[in-house]
Amino acid sequence: MGEAKRRKELGISPREKPIDLPKFDKKSIQKKVRSTLYRYPIIPFLFYAAAILTLIGGILFIVRYYKLI
Repeated sequence: MGEAKRRKELGISPREKPIDLPKFDKKSIQKKVRSTLYRYPIIPFLFYAAAILTLIGGILFIVRYYKLI
């Protein structure tokens, strides 16, 4: 008989398993992001361009959907 069945028959709650969370190191993540941005300086411009195009596309969609023009 396994431990889980034995605990169930005795009315004991299931055994708790320890949860191991990974360590969050903010400094190392910042170094990785900065090194990537220094290596590829075009990335911020691409993000800004994508955001502006999404905004313009959303405005055009709203204008066409509500037939404002």
